Amino acid sequence: MSQSLLRAACGLFVGLTLASCATRPPAGSPESSMFSHEQHSDHRGNDDLLSAGLGLAGLRSLVPPAFAEPLAPTAEELRKRALWNSWRGIADLAPGGGYGDLFGFLGAVPGREYSAYATLPGARQPHRVLAQIPDSFDAGKRCVLVAPASGSRGIYGAVSVAAAWGLPKGCAVVYTDKGAGSDYYDLDAQQGVRADGRIGAVGQHNDLAFIADAPVNARGVAFKHAHSKDNPEADWGRHVKQAAQFALHALDQALPQAAPFTFANTRIIAVGISNGGGAVLRAAEMDGDWLDAVVAGEPSVLSGGAGARALYDYSTEAALLMPCAQLHMGNLPQPPLTAALQAGAVVRCATLAAEGVIAGATPAAQARSAYELMLSKGWTDAALRAGALSTGFDLWRAVAVTYASAYGRYGVDAHPCGFSFSAQNADFSPRAATAIERAAWYSDGSGIPPGAGVGLIDSKVQLPDLTYAGLQCLRGLWEGNGEAARRVQAGIEATRAALPRSGLPVMVVHGTDDGLIPPAFSSAPYVAAAQAGGRDVHYWKVRHAQHFDGFLGLPDYAARYVPLLPYMYAALDRVQAHLDNGAALPADATIDTVPRGPGRPLTAESLAMPR
Repeated sequence: MSQSLLRAACGLFVGLTLASCATRPPAGSPESSMFSHEQHSDHRGNDDLLSAGLGLAGLRSLVPPAFAEPLAPTAEELRKRALWNSWRGIADLAPGGGYGDLFGFLGAVPGREYSAYATLPGARQPHRVLAQIPDSFDAGKRCVLVAPASGSRGIYGAVSVAAAWGLPKGCAVVYTDKGAGSDYYDLDAQQGVRADGRIGAVGQHNDLAFIADAPVNARGVAFKHAHSKDNPEADWGRHVKQAAQFALHALDQALPQAAPFTFANTRIIAVGISNGGGAVLRAAEMDGDWLDAVVAGEPSVLSGGAGARALYDYSTEAALLMPCAQLHMGNLPQPPLTAALQAGAVVRCATLAAEGVIAGATPAAQARSAYELMLSKGWTDAALRAGALSTGFDLWRAVAVTYASAYGRYGVDAHPCGFSFSAQNADFSPRAATAIERAAWYSDGSGIPPGAGVGLIDSKVQLPDLTYAGLQCLRGLWEGNGEAARRVQAGIEATRAALPRSGLPVMVVHGTDDGLIPPAFSSAPYVAAAQAGGRDVHYWKVRHAQHFDGFLGLPDYAARYVPLLPYMYAALDRVQAHLDNGAALPADATIDTVPRGPGRPLTAESLAMPR
């Protein structure tokens, strides 16, 4: 891509108070149909782009920023709380964890935000896009980071990955929720999330981010990832490119003296972790000279490489087998494997043995059989050990339920295994959501229930192994050949990644101990296939890094594991040097980190950062 540096004035609007107004592209322009419900706001003074004024101290608080009126939080309050949740969900900000000392930045960055709904041709539902343009944006060295949210998170879901690196350097950052996010819809109250995060009713507001296409008698909660009928993962790369287009559109509005901003005169770097990492790799394969570099961390990606496995395949396998297999393993990180969960795992072992899946007449023998079965399928000890977190939080089942619905393009009340979502009573029975719960969905929702007052309803629950029947059904959608299975399998195949564009620099960073997205199933096959195809792909494997930096605040996890974020920032540094002055990208490496041990702060020696 041409990187001509254009001389332009940087006429930034200066203001000290929050302002918001609608903006409209010129009639007849491509953006006029691509983007809708545009807004912009200023963030200066006691507010900023990176943390809404919370800073490191505010983000470390165990209590989220409060709403003055819980029934009707303001857009500003929702934004601040969304940023608090997004930071804490991804980064380890605990004292001793190194953030702000060894790596990372959380100083105030004043600037402006531009947001909109973006709609792909043929899509039923829009995805959110939001561009942050710092006052320090350098119009003479135009730089945009495109940052798809990790997991199924809301629009700020990549702030700690991209903004903390890009905004202080004068780059703009643009986000997309990838067609997922926290835009939940209350089927009982017929209310959903508006463009600014507040709750609105159908018929009263025309800017709801998601209105479920549902039967008139449907009850409970719907959300975009599960119920859009779009299979958003198949379009992750297109979401990333459309977000980049919105960034250029926003820059034209913010800096009219320096317009036009185009792919030919603006550097575009795509960066993301987890699902966001998979999204930027899907963008990397797209035609056209629009993208300058890609940095993908712990990517959830299904490739054509040897050993590649689909997330749905290994997540349903883990949901069934891992609770039993982990009983065979000693020294699992704690929490969350409590005595009650271990008792449930003993029941799971007995169920699997009765079904003939594993062998053994005792819980110990059955656990060993399950463990050996998982090793035979490519799991490692490191992945199984770190996977205790996902087992303890029932994350495998939550992921499988949502993705089955998305891959099959199922709507509300149409899940092939009878799952649904709703607020719940203390006995887990469904009930209507309250107004207070709805009000916080935008800021608190993770994009995949349970959480934020929305639970997972399993119609197949039965004793003695409560969740086994539902999990068997979910697994059958991968292994079976009925109509529902073929429908889900086709949706999964639509997500398979191709090789990146020839000549595009790509860095992939992955923890060797990742227990949610094991590198053996995802990044390693992708990199091997790309390198065999002559692509410019570079691979860092980080020892003692697991999937969730945000859980390193737990003492046992902090003692065992190192964060992945510093390696993402270092990879971005290497990519920037490569684009600026042709510096060579690093050779593939396995980074031999040193866990800090109990009660010790993280040190530079622990990170063993490549030089």
